[in-house]
Amino acid sequence: MTKVHILPSEFKQKLELQMANAIKAGFPSPADDYQHDALDFNRDLIKHPEATFYGRVDGDSMVDAGINDGDIAVIDRSVDAIDGDVIVAFVNNEFTIKYLDLSHKDDGYIELRPANKKYDPIRIEDTDNFEVWGVVVWTVHSWKR
Repeated sequence: MTKVHILPSEFKQKLELQMANAIKAGFPSPADDYQHDALDFNRDLIKHPEATFYGRVDGDSMVDAGINDGDIAVIDRSVDAIDGDVIVAFVNNEFTIKYLDLSHKDDGYIELRPANKKYDPIRIEDTDNFEVWGVVVWTVHSWKR
């Protein structure tokens, strides 16, 4: 099971980085070589600072969703989870990151689905200690290891 280690967050300080105007995936344009605005992660990416936490991903069960071991998940506890969201769940005293699958809710259970074929879904029944702890709203992925 891929685990998430929850980290405290600090939003009082600005965290600005210069942002390029547009980064094209096709052919580059010389006109796009200038910098545009500053991106402040706290201002631009975090909608609910009082309910937002960071989590360090530990494991490979979400690799096909682009979430890898060591990535940082930005988790918003104030967002209501819907079917198909990537969530951080507290299951039987452990945090895990998975897709929320509510398609079996009428049958009396839900599933937490990994994004790696090596792993089976986790079936959650009424007897499980389970909580949707938060919804993953962003991930930070390092391309250079």
